[in-house]
Amino acid sequence: MALDRIRALPCWRGEIVAEPLVGGLSNESWKVVDAAGSHVVRFGEDFPFHHVSRANEVMATRAAYRAGFAPEVEFAGPGVMVSAFVDARTWGEAEVAADPERVGRYLRAFHAKMPLEVSGPAAMFWVFHVIRDYARVLAERKSRFALDLPRLTGVAAAMEAAQLPLPIVYGHHDLLPANFLEDADGRLWLIDYEYAGFGTAMFDLAGAASNAGMGAEAAEALLGAYFGAVPEAAMVRAFDAMQCASLAREAMWAMVSEIFLAVPGADYDAHARDYLGRLDAALDRYQGRHGKVPL
Repeated sequence: MALDRIRALPCWRGEIVAEPLVGGLSNESWKVVDAAGSHVVRFGEDFPFHHVSRANEVMATRAAYRAGFAPEVEFAGPGVMVSAFVDARTWGEAEVAADPERVGRYLRAFHAKMPLEVSGPAAMFWVFHVIRDYARVLAERKSRFALDLPRLTGVAAAMEAAQLPLPIVYGHHDLLPANFLEDADGRLWLIDYEYAGFGTAMFDLAGAASNAGMGAEAAEALLGAYFGAVPEAAMVRAFDAMQCASLAREAMWAMVSEIFLAVPGADYDAHARDYLGRLDAALDRYQGRHGKVPL
């Protein structure tokens, strides 16, 4: 049992009080209080089907702490990581969408500082490869979403063709609103580094916007704050395309998770269908602004 595993960890000072944290879609997390303070215990194995390495996650989280973005990692062992607990509120879609300039500046700082702190073999994240690999897995496993795969891979191919060459940065690549925390002093934190790695800035920017349901004005404000200039038409097109790719990837993430994971309270079917609906809306907006996409 999880509580027995928690009690057996060698990092505690004195007796502990533990309670589960709710809301995670793929990992089990607990808040633990001991004589030294409050901590978060996060259980998770390697997920090859999601390209997740826990060693990479621990390295990235430690790097993010040194760079000033994440809580400190206090202990790590096989399948478990213990971090300092941050007394902060979790953002929702409204908070991310309401302050795109702040998010843009924050991501610019994150992308600039993180490469100076990461170590070891370089992990990479390219959403179009992820989508193609998810499609292979879903086809092989005869997913009930198999009929959606030709359309999803067609959308991804068209959106990849719309991308622009950009510098390589170190990104987070899982910017769901719930991964932003804000403490009482107004400091922002980023948590959950399972998908961290090198790539272009566009996926983080598009993911922050699409997962928060930003409108066109807020999304362009995000871009402007990040790049320090009003975005040109080709940049806006690439960004809008990456939003579609981000939504497709999130839907397919849930489809794959339904096959391999069973986290209590996680409804992967509902998550997939939610993001398929968001993708339809984003694709309509994209075609309205940039022309019809051949699928």
